[in-house]
Amino acid sequence: MTHSTDLFAPASLGPLTLPNRLVMAPLTRNRAEADGTPTPLMATHYAQRASAGLIIAEASTPNAVGQTYPNITAVHGARHVAGWRQVTEAVREAGGRMFLQLQHGGRVGHPATSGLTPVAPSPVPLPETIFTPQGHRPAVVPREMTGEDVRATVADFARAARNARDAGFEGVEVHSANGHLLHQFLAANTNHRTDGYGGSLAGRLRFTVEVTEAVAAEIGAERVGLRVSPGNTVNGIAEGGTEEIYPALAERLGGLGLAYLHLAYADPQAPVFGRIRAGWPGVLIGNPVLGERPGTDTVRRASERLLAAGADLIALGRPFLANPDLVERLRLGAPLNPVRDRYLMYVGGATGYTDYPALDERTAQPSSSSSDALDGPRVA
Repeated sequence: MTHSTDLFAPASLGPLTLPNRLVMAPLTRNRAEADGTPTPLMATHYAQRASAGLIIAEASTPNAVGQTYPNITAVHGARHVAGWRQVTEAVREAGGRMFLQLQHGGRVGHPATSGLTPVAPSPVPLPETIFTPQGHRPAVVPREMTGEDVRATVADFARAARNARDAGFEGVEVHSANGHLLHQFLAANTNHRTDGYGGSLAGRLRFTVEVTEAVAAEIGAERVGLRVSPGNTVNGIAEGGTEEIYPALAERLGGLGLAYLHLAYADPQAPVFGRIRAGWPGVLIGNPVLGERPGTDTVRRASERLLAAGADLIALGRPFLANPDLVERLRLGAPLNPVRDRYLMYVGGATGYTDYPALDERTAQPSSSSSDALDGPRVA
């Protein structure tokens, strides 16, 4: 890809040509059916945002035990594939392109939600309550994965990637971030294993590497991205050795020919960012830290700083939630819609999901101080 600091310049991503460098980040919104099947309302939501250069659809579980919260999407059954196909067709008709994020929750799960005891690299419970259909419940001790569990989960990710392609997605993003299963294998405080999947740095990297390689073998590396969140402590994670983990992971996977590496909460001033960029030969997506009230100028400046530091594409989460036409708003310097109520993030229904207005260009006024109370949604 030709590097550019212009957010609105076209870009290449594997076999795709993107009309701009703005990516809609994966954001869990709990609008699926109870069994994980996407709904027609979700097709409307994503089609409204099809002007993004790329949409990465929300975290979707590759098997039943990987479910995190109620009404999370899945991609391991025929109904899931059919539901997602309605979404991808709507986005394609609106001129958009989509990847699907594949996420296994690991210890971030509960029997009250999935009907199954969650699994994890080691029997270390989440140090906080977790939301279930019966409200917040204490986390349970996860079952330590056996070698057979590990192999079966790798295979589940590969099948989920094939299902995603059958559902019409251009590719998938393997989720190794934000305290979920793959991140739990990377982190010292959640991975106490003494077999080949723990202990040394190479052992802790192994599961993420094997999942990514299996997914790439199934659908082609040029249609696979990987998301990581270096140093992120969400869901009780304490990595231990962040500065070593991610450059080593980038080096280990750099020759695979992946579509991209996606850095969540990317800080261009952090040494690990520079080391990853220097060691990663392909497309790098940066997801900037925007703070609680990002207005138009804040979003543009943070995005352009990341591009100048070496990112090739910019992933934005909260700004896309309330602004289906975010690309045009940023292009014009127009104000952003506010996210009206954090409660509406996850309760289901159209309110706070598909009812945000698009910009009326006749009344749009550029703003250098537009500032929106964008309370943080659940980032996948």
